[in-house]
Amino acid sequence: MGAVAARDGEVAVGVREDVQLRVMQESDIDSVLSVEYSAYSHPWTRGIFLDCLKSGYECWILYRGEQQVGHAVLTAAAGESHLLNLTVKPESQGNGFGRYLLQHMLVRAQHRQADVCFLEVRASNAAAIALYDQVGFNEIGRRKNYYPMVGGREDALVMAFTLDEPEG
Repeated sequence: MGAVAARDGEVAVGVREDVQLRVMQESDIDSVLSVEYSAYSHPWTRGIFLDCLKSGYECWILYRGEQQVGHAVLTAAAGESHLLNLTVKPESQGNGFGRYLLQHMLVRAQHRQADVCFLEVRASNAAAIALYDQVGFNEIGRRKNYYPMVGGREDALVMAFTLDEPEG
């Protein structure tokens, strides 16, 4: 499986046979936290992931073979979606897993009848910002001192992607 996002807001599923996606379960939280803690200085907690699962958010895990390489969480309501978390473990970054997972989440947002997907990204996270730009997100604002960091706080860029109606 794979996905390709076009700049006009259409998200299509393609083929990528080296990875699998599945819905996150409560029993996955330990492995999800392992990836989360390897990727961030201020990771999400067990409680946050459990709350997302209990709330019915789109919570997905990306595997390459038997190894979890990433996860993502998205919420959708009232025609809007918000990508809350997209994480690829550091040693697996740079292999297209983040793009694949992002595009899958955009498809999930479409299926939830969202017209737009919002996200926040650390202003210093050049690789993630480049990915979001390539997929077609646009910067629409900035949240001052949004993210905690060692020795202070960091701004978040707010980005948005306009979604078309899903086919089929």
